[in-house]
Amino acid sequence: MALKPQYLAIAERKWHQLCSSIPPEWRLPDRYIPHGMRLSPIDSIHQIDEYKKDTGHLFDVPRDCGLLSEKEIKITEGFDVRGLLSEIHSGNLKAKEVVTAFCKRAAIAQQLTRCLSEPLFTSALEYAQQLDDHLQRTGRVVGPLHGLPVTVKDSFNIAGVDSAVGITALAFRPATSDAPLVQLLRSLGAVIIAKTNVPQTMGFLDTVNHLAGRTLNPRNRRLTAGGSSGGEAVAVAMRASMVGFGTDLGGSVRIPAMCNGIYGFKPSDGRLPFGGQATGQPEGKLRVGLKAVAGLLARSIPDIETVMRELIPRAELFGSDCIPGKWQSETPSLPEHVSQKRLTVGVLRSDGLIVPLPPVANVLDEVAQILRRTAGVDVVEVPTPPLMSKCQAAANRLMDVDGSGPILDLLAQTSEPLMPYLQGKMVRRPPITVEQLFALQAHRTELENAMKQIWTTKDGRKVDAIILPVAPHPVPEIDRWGGVSYTSTFVLCDYPAGTIPVRDVTEADLEQEFDASTKQPLSRSDAINRKLWDKSTVDRRVYLNSSLSIQVITPRLHEYDLCQAMGVIDEALRKNGQMQNMPTPKL
Repeated sequence: MALKPQYLAIAERKWHQLCSSIPPEWRLPDRYIPHGMRLSPIDSIHQIDEYKKDTGHLFDVPRDCGLLSEKEIKITEGFDVRGLLSEIHSGNLKAKEVVTAFCKRAAIAQQLTRCLSEPLFTSALEYAQQLDDHLQRTGRVVGPLHGLPVTVKDSFNIAGVDSAVGITALAFRPATSDAPLVQLLRSLGAVIIAKTNVPQTMGFLDTVNHLAGRTLNPRNRRLTAGGSSGGEAVAVAMRASMVGFGTDLGGSVRIPAMCNGIYGFKPSDGRLPFGGQATGQPEGKLRVGLKAVAGLLARSIPDIETVMRELIPRAELFGSDCIPGKWQSETPSLPEHVSQKRLTVGVLRSDGLIVPLPPVANVLDEVAQILRRTAGVDVVEVPTPPLMSKCQAAANRLMDVDGSGPILDLLAQTSEPLMPYLQGKMVRRPPITVEQLFALQAHRTELENAMKQIWTTKDGRKVDAIILPVAPHPVPEIDRWGGVSYTSTFVLCDYPAGTIPVRDVTEADLEQEFDASTKQPLSRSDAINRKLWDKSTVDRRVYLNSSLSIQVITPRLHEYDLCQAMGVIDEALRKNGQMQNMPTPKL
């Protein structure tokens, strides 16, 4: 009898460990388990048609399954971050009962979607009890986030816990220390209840690997949950976590936020601690290539602001990769005699490489029209810089300066094959030379300088924030994500960027076609993107009720200004009857 490949044996052992971390009393009755979730992690990679056997979203299951008490439903559904913290800090709720409710909800979400990689329920409940004891003993909270249940992406190291990032060779090799961001969160009193699932190698936009299987989109299981912070976005969307922490290199916070109809927030480099992570990449690669950053996923702008307000001023105390910061505008103050400044929002309709598909272009225009009717907001058109179309190629080269050799060697240690999506795409190439790296970084500087023109209009007015697509297509089917040029460009330029869900795809959207001026593809990437709208290659009805989102960007290190601009835009959309995002049961 042939021996089982090493990666399969490791995967089976890891899956057993993951399943056993859910207490028997928190297990769902079989009638609630989707077809696709009855597959093993290995089978879930290939048998995609199983997900098409169930219809409808999964958001009502935690409420209907009977595992949560009425109080636990209220705790997990009835508060924003500020409200929940107020209840805990005033003593109306104990941290342990809050954390218990969210751990149970995370266990339910895991059984429905496979969003977790490492449940931390036992340690979370122990820490919550310590918080309660401290508050009772001293009358003071440990920190401003005392008792807040959060989740973090699998890559963030937590002592004694794996950071396998979807690679079997890294399983059962627990971290020896906490990542600086983990240290910072705990110093503020936040309770980390789980780590969340990622794609194999964290190198593509569908969250699937041999260890934890495929993470499902709870809105529509035929569509991707996004990546690489896909498990994180699903946990937040399922109300298994109040705030999630992911990382963003090519769009890995903003894209899963779009896929799951929630909010994503990518700051500039240095604002949040990034170190202390497992990536499967050579140490120091991010210092010479494209630098990923830590970011947030949440269900509202106020939730993002509440947490960022506490993190940014303290980040430099924990992360050697962080800069001093305050939660305030970086825009110079106006003289007192100048009237209150209006918000100038630019509209960037294309990146010059890929033309957005009709629903994406239309929803951007809808937002622009709403903002034009909003008091205190000026809207201007932002022409696409001629060199913007070159940003994606430069970002790609900076992501792959080592030629993928180290990551492929790591997979080879256990004979682990690449995910189907990566086969033929991730191939071994010679690492670039020092001279090539110099030339590439010089080209990056040229692109950064060229992109600065988007912040000033032809008549010399300053643009405060810009709206544009998150992606040139709606949320696609599993393993069909298209280009990342609309997101990776702003990692290359180091601009803060966020995702706002606007509304769901409707029947009317499905009838939209390209206008005469955009019928010819701009590039090979554009031609590939159009296949996601071509009736001969996709049934457009698969997009129905998926979330349409926009991206908002501000100049480098203007995170406070980004949060304020997103708040203005978000409020304008709400007042105009938009925001048809995530179905949520009413209390």
